[in-house]
Amino acid sequence: MFNLIVVIARSFKSKIYLSGLLIATLTLIIAHNFIITNLEPVQAQQAVPVTASWRQASFPVENFQAYTSGFGYRIHPITGDRRMHQGLDLAAPLGSYVRNWWSGQIVHLSDHTGCGTMVRIKSGNWTHEYCHLMGSVENTTRGRALVDRNGGIMLFMGQNIPAGARIGRVGMTGSTTGPHLHWGLMYNGRYIDPADVLRQMFAQRT
Repeated sequence: MFNLIVVIARSFKSKIYLSGLLIATLTLIIAHNFIITNLEPVQAQQAVPVTASWRQASFPVENFQAYTSGFGYRIHPITGDRRMHQGLDLAAPLGSYVRNWWSGQIVHLSDHTGCGTMVRIKSGNWTHEYCHLMGSVENTTRGRALVDRNGGIMLFMGQNIPAGARIGRVGMTGSTTGPHLHWGLMYNGRYIDPADVLRQMFAQRT
């Protein structure tokens, strides 16, 4: 059933960009039955606040293929130990562009952790982070920057980024077993499940 729905959804992908959100939502619904319901509940997880409108938000990755790992406790695919996964993994072909979910300001850049090359953006009470990107962080005459020359990406600390802007490309930097975007969301400094936000986004666009 999973393969059938993905094939059907893909047939519409080239028509409109929102199809990426449709494919993601279908995959999330199916994965919820097989993955999320089998995870242990996260202690003290706060509910996703209802925003006046999610219509300005952008689905965070182009050429989306599959939802591969949800928010919650899991067995780490590399270390084999049980730990908290504080985000949502979205598989896409290597080099696929990553888009900024919500307009905001870059507050952190790094390339030396398990998250690989990453950017963190603050949008009011929200903070969103994007991991395993291509490129590296460099010191430039304008300060620290995330640089992916082959992808035409150069982001600077403190830079304001509009929603939907391309901010990187799917890579395999850091601790990863395959090309995907690890997308993390925080509200008031606490991680929440990005899948809940995607569901609200999709509900407002139907």
